[in-house]
Amino acid sequence: MDRNYTYDVRMFQDTFEHEFTYLSGFLRNVHRFAARTALSDPLHERSWTYAELNREANRLANALLADGIGKNEVVVYQLPNSPEFIFGYLAPQKIGTINCPINFRLSSGETAFILDDSRPTVYIYDAEFQATALEALELAKFKPQRIVMVDGTGEAALPEGHVTYSDYTGGRSEDNPAIERPMHIYDENTRLYTSGTTGRPKGVPLNNINDVLSAHDVAMHFPLNPTDKTMNMSPWFHRGGIHSGGPGPTLYVGGEVVVLRSFHPKTCLELAEKVGVTFLIGAPPMLKMLHDQQIKHPADLSRLKGIVTMGAPLEREACIRFQKVLTPNIFNGYGTTEAFWNTFLRPYDLPDMAGSAGRACTDDDVAVVKVFPDRRAEPHEVVARDGTEVGEVIVRAPGKTTYTYINNEQESERVFYKGWIYIGDMGVWDENEFVTIVGRKNDMIVSSGENIHPVQIEEILNQHPKVQQSVVVGVPDELRGESVVAYVVKEDPTLTAKELNKFCSEHNMLASYKKPRFYRFIDDLPYTATGKKRHFVVRAMALEDQENGLFEKH
Repeated sequence: MDRNYTYDVRMFQDTFEHEFTYLSGFLRNVHRFAARTALSDPLHERSWTYAELNREANRLANALLADGIGKNEVVVYQLPNSPEFIFGYLAPQKIGTINCPINFRLSSGETAFILDDSRPTVYIYDAEFQATALEALELAKFKPQRIVMVDGTGEAALPEGHVTYSDYTGGRSEDNPAIERPMHIYDENTRLYTSGTTGRPKGVPLNNINDVLSAHDVAMHFPLNPTDKTMNMSPWFHRGGIHSGGPGPTLYVGGEVVVLRSFHPKTCLELAEKVGVTFLIGAPPMLKMLHDQQIKHPADLSRLKGIVTMGAPLEREACIRFQKVLTPNIFNGYGTTEAFWNTFLRPYDLPDMAGSAGRACTDDDVAVVKVFPDRRAEPHEVVARDGTEVGEVIVRAPGKTTYTYINNEQESERVFYKGWIYIGDMGVWDENEFVTIVGRKNDMIVSSGENIHPVQIEEILNQHPKVQQSVVVGVPDELRGESVVAYVVKEDPTLTAKELNKFCSEHNMLASYKKPRFYRFIDDLPYTATGKKRHFVVRAMALEDQENGLFEKH
C-alpha cells in the first residue's frame, strides 16, 4: 500500500537501498585504510593490507565471472579459518553471488544434503577434508559446475575434474568487477546452515542489511573500532564465528582479522601476545583451557581488551577465575544462527549475573512466554518476571534476521511468528529482564560450542541391528560444556559399546563431534502416554549415573 510522505524520498531510497551494503562498507576501508593490515596469518608469516585483500578477492570474483557465475547463484565453501575463507566471503558479494560457508566437521552425508539443498554452482573445500568432500560429491544428486580444492601444503593429490584454488584464481584480474551495483540491501548475500530438531540442516539466508546491522551490533557491544585486532578461537562458519568479532564486523569497521586455523591454548596465547590481539572470541570451554595455560605459562595479555564467549552460560566461580587470570573484560552472548546474539552480558554485568543469558541487545527484544499444550503462545502472553516461572524464550531482532529458512516452509512457519523467533529454549526472567536458560524445548545438546540434536543420533543408533531403542542426552563436561551419552535398550544381548562406537564412527550421516562419548545399557526407556521419549527423565537419570560412574566408554 502506498503512503504519503512529507518529503521526496526518491534519492534517499535509491541511495540507501543500493549503497548501504556490506560490500560498500568494506570498499570504503579499501581506499581509506589502503595500507593498513586487514588480514594476518601469523603462523605462516603472511599478511594482507586492505588494498591487497581487495585484490585477492577480486581475483576470485573475476574467476567466478569467467565461469559465467552471477546473480543469486551460490558458492559453498567448506574451509577452516584461513585466508581463503575470507576471500570466499568477500568475492561473491562483488558479483551479486551468495557466499555459503559450511561446517568442515560435517559428515559426508550431511555435506551432501547441503549440496543438494543449496545447489551451489561452485564448491570449494580444503584438502585436509578431501575424503569427506569426495564422498559427499558422490552421494549428492546435485553436481556443482566447478569444484575447487584449497591445498595449503601443495602435497594433496588433485582429483580428476577438480582445480586447485591457486590455478583457479591465477592470472585473473585484480581490478574490481565492472558491476556498478551488484547488491541490494534486501538481496541474500550470505547463507549459513544450522541443524533442525530432527538433525536436518536448515539454510538461513542473510541479506545485506542483516550483515551490516550485525556488524553495527558488534561495534556497539564490544565496542569494536579500526585499531582492533580480533582472533576467533572457534570456527568462522558459525553465525557467532563470522559475526562476533570475526571477518564480518572486523573488516566492516576497518580492523585486522588474525587467522587461527585450529584452537590450541598455548598457540592461541602466544599469538595473542605476539600480534597484540585486542579481542579473543570463542566458546566457554576454550576459556577454561586458556585459563589453565595462562597459569602455567603466562603470556602478556596487556593489549587484550576483552574475551567474547557464546554458546553456553558462564558459571559465577569460573567467571571470577577467568576475569582474574585472563582479563576483567568478559562478554557473554546468547543467540541463534537465525538472529545472531540477542541477549548480552557486558563486563559490568559480571560476575553478579553470571549464569544468566543477559538482557536484550540494544536493537533487540526478548521475552519469555507461556507454554500451552495445544497452541503457540502469543508474544504478549509472557510469564511472570519473577525468576521462577518457566516459559519459552522468544526474540525479536528485525535487523539481523530474514525470518525464513531456505526450502523449508514448514520450519519457517513453526519458528517465525509475528516478527518474533520462537527459539525453543526454556527459561525464566527477572524484573530487570535478565533471562536465564533452564533447558531446551527440543533437548538440544551443546558440546564445545556445537549444537547437537539427540533425535539425529538416536535415529542412527536405532539403525544398528542389535539396538532395540535409544535415547540420547547431554551430561556436564568440564572441558566441552556437555558430552553426549546414549541410553540403549539391546535387541541382541551381545551388543557392546565398542560395536556402537565403530558403527557411529563409520556412519556417513554422523559427524565425529556428535558421536556418543558414553553408553549406558538399560532394560527400557521412559515414554509419555502418547509415545514420546521423556528426555528430561533420562537426563536426570544420567546425572545420577555419571556421579556413580556407571557409564561405559567405547
